[in-house]
Amino acid sequence: MICISPWRCLGFLTLLIALPCVARAGVSNSLLDLSSDGLRMACSNRDSGTVTVFHRTDGGAWENSKEIPVGSHPEGVTFIGATHQLAVAIYAEDTIVLLDGDSGERLASIPVFDEPYGIVSAPDGSRLFATLDFPGQVIEIDPAAKTVLREFTAGPFARGLALTGKQLLVSEYYTGVIHAIDRESGAIIGSWTGSPEDNLARQIALHPMRQKAYVPHIRSRTQVPQGAGAIFPYITVVDTDRPADDDNSDRGSRRKRVQMDSFRGTFVVANPWEVAVSPDGKTLCAAFSGTDDLFVCRVLDDDYRELEYGKLMRTGHNPRAVRFSPDGSQFFIYNALDFSVSVVDVADFKVVQDLVACESPLDEEMLLGKRLFYSANQPMVGQRWISCSSCHPDGDPDGRTWQQPEGLRQTQPLGGMAWTHPIHWSADRDEVQDFEHTIRGPLMQGRGLIKGELYEALGEPNRGRSPQLDALARYANSHTFALSPFAKRVEDGQPITGEEGLSEASRRGREVFFRESVGCAKCHSGPYFCDSQAGSLTRHDVGTGNADPSEKMGPEYDSPTLIGLYRSAPYLHHGKATTLKEVLTTFNPEDRHGRTSQLSAAEIDDLVEFLKALPYEDPEPLAIQAGLTKTEK
Repeated sequence: MICISPWRCLGFLTLLIALPCVARAGVSNSLLDLSSDGLRMACSNRDSGTVTVFHRTDGGAWENSKEIPVGSHPEGVTFIGATHQLAVAIYAEDTIVLLDGDSGERLASIPVFDEPYGIVSAPDGSRLFATLDFPGQVIEIDPAAKTVLREFTAGPFARGLALTGKQLLVSEYYTGVIHAIDRESGAIIGSWTGSPEDNLARQIALHPMRQKAYVPHIRSRTQVPQGAGAIFPYITVVDTDRPADDDNSDRGSRRKRVQMDSFRGTFVVANPWEVAVSPDGKTLCAAFSGTDDLFVCRVLDDDYRELEYGKLMRTGHNPRAVRFSPDGSQFFIYNALDFSVSVVDVADFKVVQDLVACESPLDEEMLLGKRLFYSANQPMVGQRWISCSSCHPDGDPDGRTWQQPEGLRQTQPLGGMAWTHPIHWSADRDEVQDFEHTIRGPLMQGRGLIKGELYEALGEPNRGRSPQLDALARYANSHTFALSPFAKRVEDGQPITGEEGLSEASRRGREVFFRESVGCAKCHSGPYFCDSQAGSLTRHDVGTGNADPSEKMGPEYDSPTLIGLYRSAPYLHHGKATTLKEVLTTFNPEDRHGRTSQLSAAEIDDLVEFLKALPYEDPEPLAIQAGLTKTEK
């Protein structure tokens, strides 16, 4: 990380003070945006792969104009300058799509390297900026020429994005670190670092007049494996006119966390997703996707408390976006699992319209399962702090290692889980339905989804005993993997993916991986690079069990799939390996985790490159061809 104190780089401080934020379309990343004239609204629908455009009628009501197919998993959406044209970040297809919001015409599809998430527009519409999640970059796009002009380093897993004057503010998803990037040079000129417990910071909102940035996120207390102390909802407030990460003076870095579970007495909310500030700077709205709540807050000009409770609103299922109209008379809530937008009148904070964004692309069972997965309410959760998605957002890991009763456990991704039962590092659950023990246990403290007796994990099946639990299992087992960006290269301006996209180092590493004398493929076999199979229990002692004195179930562990390793650090069941190279060297001194001690340094490096390139092809057709067993629910 590059952290340059602005006291030693005066241009940073001067620009932030001289160029206050202006309320307009696209000033910060969101799944929802309004045109600067207030006549159009757009939201991205992740599950349906569409963008919906609404228009405001002469009478002031909103109507659905059109739903436009854009690609798999759209995330950020922004109007371009003062126009009705739109830019959308298509996360799973690695493109930025440009649309005409009036006609619905698709104007362009601009390929980018990998995982575009947040996107904002310059005020005059001459430039777009987007975060690329995995490579940790911000890209600059010329929408007129429909080309990517530049790429800036922005810190690992960059998601949140806001444009303020000649700076870009970017949030690191897994750490909550905020970086300031100079637009002219593309350099990181300052960084605001919070607590090591800050996690899942996916959005940045700006105050329209004051030098303040607001970042919703959670706090993951990994040493506390129970629902009343593990995860907390926060809004971090950053003073952007203060030197970043420099506390050597009385005007040092100021980054404050407002604890939202105690914001309204003892009323707990969970999983803050987005916030929005009104154009007059007096009101902040915060959407909590886990508990289906929204706080309307008064913004204080005190540089101390920052926010004051105003009103609680109940929302639809899984609110993921909130946005104000340009005149501040309304705000809008995107209810992602109702596929709807609620229109709220600021005069009395009443919902005046519920707009259909799209029909649910999920059948009833899958929709029920997904709602349960994201819910921090009963019957899933007793005290409302945590949901399944708090640690597995959209099926991804949270980048954390948790102190569980059985020992340290690194959070695994859910991709491919249907093919790699049994579950957990200790293979102590042979069906997702066994997670009813977690729902009823100290972590979630819910009523549960089964009526009556709960069978022991690995015992009689709990499958088929609750439609809700079976729906949850079906959703959890539905996650898949995207192809690795390390199996992608560009030749003559064209992306090449799959096996043809492997680098020479990855190809050499593949030979090392499958070399019998090394033995990696003995346990990490088949399309999912895993010897776990439904109906069987296969565990291995690879010499890592004694590294954790709190371990209760080791020293034998399930072989995890190696797919998606490039974005699932830290590694091993105890999370002590921060890199793949450490897995092969530092934490494999006795060659019990593959015989790697005889490999040269170059071979180790090649092997790492191959592991990062998994998957370079879709494993599911190969698994079907091999006759492997898939667990649907």
